[in-house]
Amino acid sequence: MTTLYHFHSSPQSQRVRLALSYKGVPWQDRPLAWDDDETFFELGIARQVPVLATDDGRLLTDSLAILRDIDTLFPDTPPLVNGRIDEAAWQALVDWRDGCDAVLERLYAPVRPAWREIGGHAETLAAYKQEVKHRFGMSLEELANDRYDGFAQFSRLSRLTELSRHLAKNRFYMGEPSIADMLLCADIYPIQIHDGIALPVDLMYYLKRVEDLCGLSPGEDLLTR
Repeated sequence: MTTLYHFHSSPQSQRVRLALSYKGVPWQDRPLAWDDDETFFELGIARQVPVLATDDGRLLTDSLAILRDIDTLFPDTPPLVNGRIDEAAWQALVDWRDGCDAVLERLYAPVRPAWREIGGHAETLAAYKQEVKHRFGMSLEELANDRYDGFAQFSRLSRLTELSRHLAKNRFYMGEPSIADMLLCADIYPIQIHDGIALPVDLMYYLKRVEDLCGLSPGEDLLTR
């Protein structure tokens, strides 16, 4: 059976989880502990998520490539690419996401402990804080305090107000569900966890619309749930 190894706190993982759930394919969900190095050793790959283990033995780790090829990987399922989004529109969205990557990663870092895999274990949380300090040169608390500036940067870079209006008008990014919605829902969802940050109301409705469509939420395993 197709198996997805992932971290709940990883937007890249949630992109694929949403797509698999929407398609209704049989798949095994394998959430990993944050400090689980053994599974990656057994799989014979570097530590990275998601890892989609296909029925024919392939290990796929690029979430964007998985989304792009999802209709080929799982034919005879509801489409998310064919007839839904063309290559030019998909590449434009990927370029948009790349342009926001640095600021999004800084916004993600302080909220990852909201998921049980990190925040639910004192030793894991301590190790994560050290990892964040090494990566960003700032403590978790400093990054959290910087969230308002980070969100302002993201709003400007992403043209968030215009995006929200577009999604409110069209319901989905391309008018019908597509891989674009899997990416947007997974990548924007964590931002709302920040204290004091409010996403546009239309965008909140959109996230809920995609969650309901897929029957799955990127917020699974949050400590507050």
